[in-house]
Amino acid sequence: MPNENADDERGLIVMSTKAGVGAPTRGSSDDEYYVLSFGDILRVLWQRLWIIALCAVTFMGAALGYSLLQTPAYEAEATVLIGQAIGKAQAGDAVSSDLSASDIEGLNSLTGTMATAVSTRRVAEAVIQEMDLSIAPEDILNNLGAQQIPETQFIQITYESPSPHRSQQIVNAVSEEFSRQVATLTSKANAVTATVWERAAVPDSPASPAPLRNGLLGLVLGAMLGVALAFVLENLDNSFQSVEEVERVSGVPALGLIPTFAVPKNKTEKVGLDGEFSAGKPSTQSAYE
Repeated sequence: MPNENADDERGLIVMSTKAGVGAPTRGSSDDEYYVLSFGDILRVLWQRLWIIALCAVTFMGAALGYSLLQTPAYEAEATVLIGQAIGKAQAGDAVSSDLSASDIEGLNSLTGTMATAVSTRRVAEAVIQEMDLSIAPEDILNNLGAQQIPETQFIQITYESPSPHRSQQIVNAVSEEFSRQVATLTSKANAVTATVWERAAVPDSPASPAPLRNGLLGLVLGAMLGVALAFVLENLDNSFQSVEEVERVSGVPALGLIPTFAVPKNKTEKVGLDGEFSAGKPSTQSAYE
């Protein structure tokens, strides 16, 4: 017979030979590409939904487990204002004066440099000596942060610690020590000043970890990986999923579809009109004959 046959999951597809004889079959050429329609994409996602769900749940569980195993860290925050003293200050007097627009712009630029000076070994060593701490300066610097609030002369100083009271004490000590060192180094007229604008309060909730945020992030990343894996498996699958796909790949129309007959195990079933045979024993009779 000149007809071409292709096995489908539902049975045997009988192909016509009137057109497209010798057309390439699926996977016959590496240079052939097929554009998935929206329906094909939905089919792939639905058929491999369990893979997507498994990846999403696994990543979410891993993120939640990692978050719950971490030690909670409390973050205290203080604010320092960078300014400029104009004129000669009297002892114990706060010097203040109106600043021009150029002076303010210059201070805004200087504030970024001053924020970098907060997280230095010089300040950390002074705080350790003042508080009589038995830790290395690196232990403070690793948990200390300072950054300029955009377009302002304020510096936001933060410190993280497993103890909320310790984080408050250290960040306040750093702010005050930084203010003193700036005053010492620039103790003259038109000097730059650093004033503790707002002291830190004891934090009432940990800043990290964030189980909810990490769990949602793990869920999204897992779902994305699952979708990618589903399409990779679809690309590696060489079986035909529908009659339309067989027609598209082979280039010939399908005449019909012969379903596959599954014989129940350990039961006797009539086949045709000639009699019965036992399904418990292996049969050499093809379902397509």
